[in-house]
Amino acid sequence: MTLQTTSIDTLVVGAGQAGVAMSEHLTRLGVPHLVLERARIAERWRTGRWDSLVANGPAWHDRFPNLEFADVHPDAFAPKEQVADYFVAYARKFDAPIRTGVEVKHVVRNAGRPGFTVETSEGTIEANRVVVATGPFQRPVIPPIAPQDTRLTQIHSADYRNPGQLPEGGVLVVGAGSSGVQIADELQRAGKRVYLSVGAHDRPPRAYRGRDFCWWLGVLGEWDAEVMKPGREHVTIAVSGSRGGHTVDFRRLAHQGITLVGLTKSFDNGVAVFEDDLAANIARGDENYLSLLDAADAYAERNGLDLPQEPEARVIPADPECVTHPLRDLDLAEAGVTSIVWATGYAVDFGWLNVNAFDEKGKPAHQRGVSKEPGIYFLGLPWLSRRGSAFIWGVWHDAKHVADHIATQRKYLAYYDGSQSNAASRGDESTGSTESADGASASSRVHKVSEMGVN
Repeated sequence: MTLQTTSIDTLVVGAGQAGVAMSEHLTRLGVPHLVLERARIAERWRTGRWDSLVANGPAWHDRFPNLEFADVHPDAFAPKEQVADYFVAYARKFDAPIRTGVEVKHVVRNAGRPGFTVETSEGTIEANRVVVATGPFQRPVIPPIAPQDTRLTQIHSADYRNPGQLPEGGVLVVGAGSSGVQIADELQRAGKRVYLSVGAHDRPPRAYRGRDFCWWLGVLGEWDAEVMKPGREHVTIAVSGSRGGHTVDFRRLAHQGITLVGLTKSFDNGVAVFEDDLAANIARGDENYLSLLDAADAYAERNGLDLPQEPEARVIPADPECVTHPLRDLDLAEAGVTSIVWATGYAVDFGWLNVNAFDEKGKPAHQRGVSKEPGIYFLGLPWLSRRGSAFIWGVWHDAKHVADHIATQRKYLAYYDGSQSNAASRGDESTGSTESADGASASSRVHKVSEMGVN
């Protein structure tokens, strides 16, 4: 691909769900823009996840408003390839100006003139605005406690594909959010001896009284919560759409054959050491689970909803041996563990964005995606505006807000430019020219850009 021109009003970096949503709203508002993606549209869904992954929300919920999934029942969970295909189809609906195979390498604010200079793998672009739509899953994080042991196969969940990828022997899965739980379950069902390290977590019911938990969180206003509760920053959500969708229950996983252990603390000469917090972590997960059932029951009664009762949902299985007598350490070689899967999340990577858009801790400083650096926007980050911001439908609504802000700024600039032009056409009596009080002409103060064309 060769860039034919070097100027665009708004540049969107990333063509995942955030970039596609952003492009739709900018197209609707008539904002000239270009979306650059270093790989393919929604590439993370295709190659950044394990083979059997499905969406964690039902198809009626985890989608954009203007297109339903093809060949997926509304209450089913779309496989990852169909999710990626969905975004490709959605982009085609409005002929999104997406250019794939182009990596953005560097962004810097221009000196003495508006906009930004953007260095890409295909040349330089001048943009008035840049929307960072690269999402939160940029750099897989393996904690520094990981053992330096060449006898162990160690991979991050981002690189896990299927059980056949791992060598013979047992597996320690570190991290019990949605990814860790599903990977541990798949490995155990494939015949492997699995140890699952469980930290603090929420575990909502997959469904309750005939409604998916996504519906319950919606009517209860939880998706629209604007502020994370203090102390919940490192609490993961254990939920699964696999095998048709089911509630994650750590006790059942243990009765199934998985050995639960506490938070992984350290490794010492081939021995994994765990915190003594397993029972407490599971109990707090139960509290979260039961609190949602209570809130759902209260909502149903308050609104007179005729939903089937489900008393069995409150039945908690007996604590397994691994919970009542938890392992505090594990000699990996003695236990036959040959692999560690680190389901320990991701970090963002904005090293290419050399602008004043971050706080003292290096995190994006923004209000609902509008950065403190004028002209820079963020989209697709967790809690960008609400709890649902990182979900497919949530990012679509956040994109609308950001696009509206961009359109408003363009109108202010258009008014300024137009007022100067009107003064020239009528012969402004106060100045006799189109120059402002400081002697700068409208043409020099307002940076005009042409729409980018590419091959």
